[in-house]
Amino acid sequence: MRPRLVAFAAELLGGLARADQRAKGELYLRGLLLDGKRKSMQPMAARLGVDHQQLQQFVTSSTWDYAQVRGRLARWA
Repeated sequence: MRPRLVAFAAELLGGLARADQRAKGELYLRGLLLDGKRKSMQPMAARLGVDHQQLQQFVTSSTWDYAQVRGRLARWA
């Protein structure tokens, strides 16, 4: 599944200008897809083995055009 997820993340997040945003976006997608009942930042980060602030910052503070990502997702679907 990993190669498919990487390809999906590249398609979905490819328009983001910064590589760190694309990497954190892929982490967030992986966290959503991993087993586990709780999909909040801290449990997802624990399952991924990363600091939860990385995910939190990507979702809440990072400046990226969510409309572009949603458009890419709509075209993919």
